[in-house]
Amino acid sequence: MNIIIVLTPLIGTIFGVMYFYNSKEFVELLLAQPIKRSSIFLGQYLGVAISLSASLVLGIGIPFLLYGIFLSQDIFNFLFLLLDGMLLTFIFVGISFYISLCNNDKIKGFGYSIALWLFFAVIYDGLFLVSLIMFEDYPLDKFSLIATILNPIDLSRILVLLKLDISALLGYTGALFQKFFGTNLGLVISLTMLFTWVLGPLYFFIRHSKKKDF
Repeated sequence: MNIIIVLTPLIGTIFGVMYFYNSKEFVELLLAQPIKRSSIFLGQYLGVAISLSASLVLGIGIPFLLYGIFLSQDIFNFLFLLLDGMLLTFIFVGISFYISLCNNDKIKGFGYSIALWLFFAVIYDGLFLVSLIMFEDYPLDKFSLIATILNPIDLSRILVLLKLDISALLGYTGALFQKFFGTNLGLVISLTMLFTWVLGPLYFFIRHSKKKDF
């Protein structure tokens, strides 16, 4: 689970940045044609995101298929894990595309993208734990829920743990989701916020691409 939740965003980030900068000259050629900008950049985004998602599904699905996962009772948990990885792929490809579009310098764009992944994957959790320790005497229920929603990696992890119904491993924020929303409602809220994370970077990417001077 941790491999998918942590490495999938990293792979999406790296491939997103590399593809965007390597195809920049070809995109400039397409922009000279009577084609809508939104169609060009949306096609770029969907091409990379869908390709990486397909490789994730095939790379993980085939070994488990041979293992007999589809005859197991854990098939739905496995499918949720794949869905989780696909959503993270779409999210971080969109983020990396937007950062690359905003920075003409390839080194800066690559650095900012990796730094953002590192922040969400490692630094964010550290800051969150420090804040919980420093303000342990105060009610932090709402703060914990909001902080979780603001991090797609943490949100994805809680989505999987809620589906697995392992309350002992949920931690503080996951326990709050289970306590206040229940397992089914918690899954709905988590999925809704993840789709919001997918559409957010994509919206800003398409919007900025219409104003970008190439």
